[in-house]
Amino acid sequence: MSIWDGIFGRRKVKLTDPASWHHDHGTWSGKATSPDAVLQLATAWACIRLNARTKASLPLKVHQKKDGSLVQDSRLYALLHDQPNADQTALEFWEGQYTALELRGNAYAEKVYNGDQLVALIPLNPDCVTVYRDPRSGERRYRFADSVTGFHSPQEGWGEDKVFHLRGFGAGGMTGLSTISYGRQTLSTALAADEVAGRTFAHGLQVSGFAVDSPGARTTQEQREDLVKLFDKFSGSQRSGKVMPLPPGFDFKALGMSPEDAQLLETRGFHVEEICRWFGMFPILIGHAAAGQTMWGSGVEQINLAWLTLYLGPELQRIEQAIEKQLLTPAERAKFYVEHNVDALLRADSAGRAALYSVQAQNGLKTRNEMRKRENDPPLPGGDILTVQSNLVPLELLGKVPPTQTPDGFGHPPAPKPKPEPAKKPA
Repeated sequence: MSIWDGIFGRRKVKLTDPASWHHDHGTWSGKATSPDAVLQLATAWACIRLNARTKASLPLKVHQKKDGSLVQDSRLYALLHDQPNADQTALEFWEGQYTALELRGNAYAEKVYNGDQLVALIPLNPDCVTVYRDPRSGERRYRFADSVTGFHSPQEGWGEDKVFHLRGFGAGGMTGLSTISYGRQTLSTALAADEVAGRTFAHGLQVSGFAVDSPGARTTQEQREDLVKLFDKFSGSQRSGKVMPLPPGFDFKALGMSPEDAQLLETRGFHVEEICRWFGMFPILIGHAAAGQTMWGSGVEQINLAWLTLYLGPELQRIEQAIEKQLLTPAERAKFYVEHNVDALLRADSAGRAALYSVQAQNGLKTRNEMRKRENDPPLPGGDILTVQSNLVPLELLGKVPPTQTPDGFGHPPAPKPKPEPAKKPA
């Protein structure tokens, strides 16, 4: 079963459907690098899963350009943040889009309208989409081939108003570059190494041996053939530990070759780092530590920060710009912008979150109720006022603002003093 079958449904491969062909030929190891084969590599699976889940877990928010306020009553907010279509949650939809982006360099979704309103995004199998340029208008167009109708004719190709297209890293062409296409040599070699290791273990780590005649013994050809059949009955990892008796007249001389001797362990460890380079991942983030490197401590925190800054930052900006260009009208782009809430990544770091809130509260950047809302706590009376610390003030102002004038601690101005009543004139 293909990875795309679970998301887009089973499809058939036809000779008249070149978009469904995998370009997996020409690898030095002879192994095909289709998405399904690549995902059988533990390193590739871990890299793609971590990239896709992390980006999909960041809430997409729509903001006003005028003041940065959140726009929750927008139809685009409900589409991006809550439910892009009837079958998927927002996390499921974006996780599928980012998985396709990691594997194929492109992700597609059909735009569904109700009149002029965009109401749904339906994911499309990237292997079934062909991108081309209209020779008359110069517009980018899309042909989609499904398992029932085959190719749409060029006249029936969808325009950019019908397809939401996420392009990955590339040189500015019509499509992004496919990681598994350009990294097929590394990925295919890793697949071949896994196959060699599996077959080695399947044969009990004993790849060959000699059956020699005992001194002074003479065996016939029939006896040798029977001995070979006897070896087949006792080979394999499921029969390891058993003792095989040899017929009279034979001695066995084994040739043992361990994975270390074949350099399989070193090769597979090297492939972990190579695959991580292709998918923009630090190996330690998927559980692979180099020799002498610890899995804990401040060093790992800095690596995590570097990954968020150098990889996730540009990728999130690419996605935000694609959403604004393709899902917002020109009038909406003048009023709104889309942004991922990266603060969600700090939810697991209580100390870092507390330090951030402290700085924001002490410098008048956030009100206390705004910070309580992020923690899903109810608002408190008086918590909508910005406050700052007043321990650093000019010397000439010292003693002019007594603390008793701000008893509530929220910077309220002191209550006005009652005016003295005018003296009554004597009668």
